[in-house]
Amino acid sequence: MSAPKDPNPALITPAMILVRPQMGENIGGAARAMWNFGLDRMRVVAPRDGWPNPKAVAMASGAGRLLDEAGHFETVREAVADCDYVFATTARMRGITKPVMTPERAMEHARALVAEGKKVGVMFGPERAGLENEDVVEANAIVTVPVNPEFASLNLAQAVLLMSYEWGRQTTEAVPEVMEMAKTDWAGHIEVEKLGDHYETVLDEAGFFFPPEKADGMKMVLRNLWSRMPLTKSDVQVFHGMMRQMRRWKERG
Repeated sequence: MSAPKDPNPALITPAMILVRPQMGENIGGAARAMWNFGLDRMRVVAPRDGWPNPKAVAMASGAGRLLDEAGHFETVREAVADCDYVFATTARMRGITKPVMTPERAMEHARALVAEGKKVGVMFGPERAGLENEDVVEANAIVTVPVNPEFASLNLAQAVLLMSYEWGRQTTEAVPEVMEMAKTDWAGHIEVEKLGDHYETVLDEAGFFFPPEKADGMKMVLRNLWSRMPLTKSDVQVFHGMMRQMRRWKERG
């Protein structure tokens, strides 16, 4: 795994996260699409043909620098660990309860987050089938495009181009809503992940995940709950404290 690079710390633009991409040409095309609209933070998760990819370099043309500086990760969780807010792009509903936004609304919200100094990630799935539910659970919101329902598939580079275009046409003044923070700040993705780990461990010890054949599904529901909630650092501390107190109560009993 290589650490992502933020070439312009004054304006941390969204990271475009390509999850298990299959064709180097599409990775290169995505790089070109990003650079067309001023985005230069690419992350690549478990590419099928390894990394670096010569076909991606050839296709990227003048945007080859994005590939040189791209973060390379083995898992989605690693790729989004430092993000404060993550969008998952998908062409179909997943039976997962999450906010659903258009590309326009998503990038409007991304602008607002970036204006507050937050790190934003946008996930794109592999060409054949898109993101898996296990990937989508890691996101805070879903982005879907109102395409022809009889032909909803978008090429990976096309999807990246669409999101990059919406980012580029937004202005820095596009801040639709703000939150008054009372002596706290939003919890980062890794803090929410650790909270989920804590609850999963304690609930497992308590025998909550029963019967065993339903355990994976129950854990996914809980992970989705945590990622969907806009938690502050104070919220996370309270939830950790609640679980620690429950443990103490059990030990005393």
